[in-house]
Amino acid sequence: MIRTLITAVAISLPALCQAQDWAGFNRYAEQNAQVTTTPKVVFMGDSITEGWAKEDPAFFTDNNFLGRGISGQTTSQMLVRFRKDVIDFSPRYVVILAGTNDVAKNNGDISLDNVLGNIISMCELAKANRIKPILCAVLPATGFWWRPEVRPADDLIRLNSMIKEYARSAKIPFVDYHTPLKDEHNGLPEVHAADGVHPNLHCYKIMEEIILDYIR
Repeated sequence: MIRTLITAVAISLPALCQAQDWAGFNRYAEQNAQVTTTPKVVFMGDSITEGWAKEDPAFFTDNNFLGRGISGQTTSQMLVRFRKDVIDFSPRYVVILAGTNDVAKNNGDISLDNVLGNIISMCELAKANRIKPILCAVLPATGFWWRPEVRPADDLIRLNSMIKEYARSAKIPFVDYHTPLKDEHNGLPEVHAADGVHPNLHCYKIMEEIILDYIR
């Protein structure tokens, strides 16, 4: 009985520790320790950014870029780990692509105003540390397979409008991925993403052409 209990606790502890790392500090801890040169750009985001570095790693290594996306993350989580995964590297730029999982309600309900507030806070932290922020429009989507009850298309458009207006007022570059990638329903078509959310390599190549115009 005691041995069974000890075994059950031992098995559950790693999962518990992982769950307690809410901000994802441990996700890149090992990779961060191995970085020996100052990156030109850090890409901060969620699974779309994480997938980018996996689908086209040469885009990052050849250009001295770092990808610091974590699947499922919201802007609140990104803000918490912003120092460890961005500021500590002192890059010239940080590219922020964030907000999709807030609209998906991954951590519960959050207003678009508060989503924008988290993005603004990341920009203010970057500027305070002499890092130039670049803000990106979230990609189009008409649905999330993990949140079938959510109809995100309109909220994603509204969030992009808010990000764009803030970027204009703060004199921060705004990168519009949404317009060139959307279909007639304001979704991400299958040619760009099999699940309507996560880009394929073809889509990432389009995004690369767009973002490189903002990184000089």
